[in-house]
Amino acid sequence: MDATQANARAFVVTNRSVLAIAVPMTLAYLTTPLLGIVDTAVIGQFGDAALLGGLAAGALVFDVVFTTFNFLRSGTTGLVAQAFGRGDDLEEQAVFWRAVLIAVVAGIAFAALAPLIAIAGQKFMGAEPRVSEAMAVYIRIRLLAAPFSLINYAILGYVLGRGEGGLGLMLQAVLNGINIVLCILLGLELGWGVTGVAWATVTGEFLAMLLGLAIIIRRFRAAPRLPRHRILDMTAFRHMLSLNRDIMIRSFSLLAAFALFTRQGAQFGTVTLAANAVLMNFFLIAGYFLDGFATAAEQLAGRAIGARAAAPFHRAVRLTLFWGFGLAGAATLVLLTGGAGLVALVTTSQDVRAVADTYLPWAAFTALSGVLAFQMDGVFIGATWSRDMRNMMLLSFLAFSAALLTLAPAFGNNGLWAALHVFLLVRGFSLLAVLRLRVRTAF
Repeated sequence: MDATQANARAFVVTNRSVLAIAVPMTLAYLTTPLLGIVDTAVIGQFGDAALLGGLAAGALVFDVVFTTFNFLRSGTTGLVAQAFGRGDDLEEQAVFWRAVLIAVVAGIAFAALAPLIAIAGQKFMGAEPRVSEAMAVYIRIRLLAAPFSLINYAILGYVLGRGEGGLGLMLQAVLNGINIVLCILLGLELGWGVTGVAWATVTGEFLAMLLGLAIIIRRFRAAPRLPRHRILDMTAFRHMLSLNRDIMIRSFSLLAAFALFTRQGAQFGTVTLAANAVLMNFFLIAGYFLDGFATAAEQLAGRAIGARAAAPFHRAVRLTLFWGFGLAGAATLVLLTGGAGLVALVTTSQDVRAVADTYLPWAAFTALSGVLAFQMDGVFIGATWSRDMRNMMLLSFLAFSAALLTLAPAFGNNGLWAALHVFLLVRGFSLLAVLRLRVRTAF
């Protein structure tokens, strides 16, 4: 054990080790907003702003529900990374199976509650009848994938906790690739519209889950056998649930901010709602670009915490920030120069194109205003400093709400986008301030 721990502490963080995780996971994460763009483009070909608005509103409600449980990915990554840093193979397995148990229970509950969630989403959004109808259809079908989606979170969390970016890329490519193909086939070729887009997601999640479980179970069979009581260790379970609770509150606050953003956009009219939906996909592209390096920060920071190695921790923070800011600048430049062409590809509606082009610069600069928030989230998730992350997210949500209430009435949709930038900046700088205090006691 002493030799294992010594080897665990001996790792060195380099640009190569950062890129080995970040590059494949950046490509993997980009398949998710690519899927969002394909979904939007498929529905956009019908030339109906109400369908686009319904898809955007339905996707938002889905994200509010599922991203609230994103701890099954991020929490698992942090705990597995720390076990990996300690050289504790059995705990890596135990963390995975605890996450799967939570995923199965929560997923079945969400699938059963799909009709009620759809009704709640309709009442919250308060959109016009045709938008509400399309949204309800999307939610009721897509929530059937809840158990599969949450298990996929646990699978990806385990893979990333071990720093296996290539395997993570393969699993995400399979998931979103199947989804994209079926979305085009069912939604566009067969003319099912929103219904086809939703069923494509259900099928993709199910098939990706089967593949991921097959790979991991085969690996576990070759590893030391995990005693069943180790999975149900109540102390470890309580720690995981406490971590997950904080990440859940953080994720819910994040989605609540996006929900308020979308709802306020709906109050400006269906065309503005649809235009903002198109631009938010570009924001997600920039965000998923940055998430690759945030994931590298999760694994490397978590591994360093598990090994109690200060030097690799500090170097992981510095290198992931360096690469993150570089990519953020590049993403902003690409959207500023080529964003109008992308808008034209996504929707055939001239009205939606015109409004989206007007507010495109706001969406382009979200990469730079959000990069620090993304990277700090990665560090704090890997270190499992979930309480600090939760508290700073709540502070940021309050700042966003204040900005929304003051800027949106005064400046319309410009004020709405400005409030989003306030939210991102407060998140990043507040976590950076806390990090400086945390590292004094962490090692």
